[in-house]
Amino acid sequence: MLFSKSGSGVSIELDHVHHQYGGAIAVESVSLGIQAGELVALLGPSGCGKTTLLRVVAGLTRQTGGSVVIGGEKVDALPTNERGAGIVFQNYALFPHMTVAANVAYGLRARRINAAAARDTAAQMLDLVQMGRFGSRFPRELSGGQQQRVALARTLAVKPKVLLLDEPFGALDKNLRLDMQIEIKRIQRELGITTVLVTHDQEEAMSMADRIAVMNAGRVEQFDTPEAIYDRPCSLFVANFVGTANLVAGRLLQDGSGYAVDARDGGRLSLGSAAPCSQVGAVVLATRPEHLAMGTPGEDALSAKVEMVLPLGPSLVYELRLASGDAVKVTQPRTVGSTRYVAGEVVGLRLRPGSPTSVFAA
Repeated sequence: MLFSKSGSGVSIELDHVHHQYGGAIAVESVSLGIQAGELVALLGPSGCGKTTLLRVVAGLTRQTGGSVVIGGEKVDALPTNERGAGIVFQNYALFPHMTVAANVAYGLRARRINAAAARDTAAQMLDLVQMGRFGSRFPRELSGGQQQRVALARTLAVKPKVLLLDEPFGALDKNLRLDMQIEIKRIQRELGITTVLVTHDQEEAMSMADRIAVMNAGRVEQFDTPEAIYDRPCSLFVANFVGTANLVAGRLLQDGSGYAVDARDGGRLSLGSAAPCSQVGAVVLATRPEHLAMGTPGEDALSAKVEMVLPLGPSLVYELRLASGDAVKVTQPRTVGSTRYVAGEVVGLRLRPGSPTSVFAA
């Protein structure tokens, strides 16, 4: 095995990395510290700068400003092949005229590794990605998922210090995408290699990453664990982009030892705490569908009318309308004996005890 089972990863430090194309800013003063052996996802919509940032780490794009440090070494002046960064692209980029084994060994032969050692290493890498029996086939004889495994094996064969994945699952169907997410996570954990994943798919980032950098317009809006980003988004953009968020406009006020939001269309939601904004005044409250409970109307609740009920396996998804006209989604377990509301009913919405919320200044 070319890698140790754990501890082989190195850290990556991005210090105020900035890049622009002409007058357009692609990445704006991004600073991130990625720990050795960590899998970090760069998540954001198209055009947010995540792929540019990955290319800067790889050395495929020379940044306008700032620096990149890999394993304690500043690599800004080093070409791609000397940075120790292996990259897997969405289109796999396999050589169609070469066998699978020859594709995997290509990088080693280019480094003047002797043929026997290159063959042995290629065989090890194909076994690692569970493609050992396909060495004599050509890329055209493989499925998309199999081609992706080969591309991963080829990248790992040259023993990179860090693994960079640029939208690697984009060309796969949903079921195969999930299988490959699990497989790459397994390999990453087995090798302990520091990995950066670029994706616009929030579920992909949430399920695979140790931490997520949510990007918007070239900037990192939040860098934290998946749980923290989902439960405690630090901006309205993060709240809206990651998961489903209900937004309630109103006024924040202190309510005894806690806080409450008086909605602009009437009704009140009591909060245990208010963050990131705790200043009394106009705010927008963001809460997840599963954190709201439906019950009888009252002054201590938001009044809402049920418009639609969608059974979704073990859950019921309710679409409701507030008096302001704003839509709200509520997810509740579909259990025996639980109350099931129907379209047209007026209910009161309250926060479930202990549910996290985010409050933003309006």
